[in-house]
Amino acid sequence: MDKQSILARLRAFVDENFLYMRPDFTLGDDDSLMGNGIVDSMGAMEMIEFVESEFGVVVEDHHITEEHIGTLNLIAAYIAARTGSSQPA
Repeated sequence: MDKQSILARLRAFVDENFLYMRPDFTLGDDDSLMGNGIVDSMGAMEMIEFVESEFGVVVEDHHITEEHIGTLNLIAAYIAARTGSSQPA
């Protein structure tokens, strides 16, 4: 699965689980999930659970940082790197 497909699945998850009450909010791929109030600490754990179950990627505790899971693009890159998915330039 390529990075764009991963990104689309992540976006669908976020839209369905976090943005359903904010239909007018536009979340960019590089917008901070926590900084924009999309997810809180419990939401971050839900995201990690989704990543692990949906993509088979184990998110190690020391990777639970804004650097790895702060935006949709960062999460998609994290998944792609751990699954050997292609990342188009």
